[in-house]
Amino acid sequence: MSDTQSQLLDTISQEMKRLKDKLAEIKSQIDQTQLVVDREQQRNADIATELRTIQDNIETVPRQDIRTKYDEAIDARFRLTTMRGQLEKFQSNRDTIETEQKLLAQLLSMVQGGGIQINAGGDEPTPIRAAPASMNIVRIVQAQEEEKNRLARLMHDGPAQSLTNFILQTEICQRLFDRDPARAAEELGNLKSTASVTFQKVRDFIFDLRPMMLDDLGVVPTVRRYVDSFKDKNDIEAKLDFMGEERRLESHREVTIFRGIQELMGHARDYGNASEIFIRLDISNDQVKVDVEDNGRGFDAQAAFTGDESHVEPRVQSIITLREKFELLGGSLSVTSGETDGTRVHMELPTSDEAN
Repeated sequence: MSDTQSQLLDTISQEMKRLKDKLAEIKSQIDQTQLVVDREQQRNADIATELRTIQDNIETVPRQDIRTKYDEAIDARFRLTTMRGQLEKFQSNRDTIETEQKLLAQLLSMVQGGGIQINAGGDEPTPIRAAPASMNIVRIVQAQEEEKNRLARLMHDGPAQSLTNFILQTEICQRLFDRDPARAAEELGNLKSTASVTFQKVRDFIFDLRPMMLDDLGVVPTVRRYVDSFKDKNDIEAKLDFMGEERRLESHREVTIFRGIQELMGHARDYGNASEIFIRLDISNDQVKVDVEDNGRGFDAQAAFTGDESHVEPRVQSIITLREKFELLGGSLSVTSGETDGTRVHMELPTSDEAN
């Protein structure tokens, strides 16, 4: 084994140790946040019981008590939603690190077994069997960074901007309280309306990041709701055709299927300018089959999958990364597309390791 190869082994081992420590930290954060979520869920349940009691005795309960309890309910609901979003963020980070650990373990095994050979003269590594795995790591890391940048832009243009407006409106209300109470009340009403709209946007944002119903109900109900929501928000005709039995799969497989559908629908909207999207989800046997087809602008699929470096469209790179994610789980992905023919992506994934 060359010195360069030994250095590579040391680097991979150090990175795996760092990921192990980070994973332990995140798992601790998940446990702590889950306790808070459980507590907030109980608080919401208790308040809901108290509200039902108030409704049963609405004629005798003082108006101020009713208002106070409803304000408490709104605050409790917001706290629960916020903590659930935080929990989902930690869980997503955990899943990402576990995926990176798996990739590094594969790479380490290949280096130790001679699957990657390093030139002693310090030239670039010469990949043999490990080329696909090493490229997987590069593309997945790039995709993760691009996703983080996208989320940062969404947060800046959405909730962050709205919070800035809230601060300005609050300052206006403070100045008006003594001089013009009626105007102050009007501004507060506007602030409440804006807060309600922003709260809904935050909920949609959280759903796009990691829908809670994916863990609670499974991939089929989640995809069904996402397709309906996508259709309403984007004025695109989206249709889901489901075949088979609505059954639960392993969590990471459900996430992979949902993210694949979500990503491809976004491609059809953002790159293809499609007016129609058709999704077929088949879980009738040991192999989950998914088709996402649109009538938008396509691309040269043959060039995209023959290593043509000049074909750098983000949609193509995203699909290549998505294909690699499916292949890591024993699945596959194929694309049929043309400039004027729309795009059809076919994905398959075993329902379990035993089915692979």
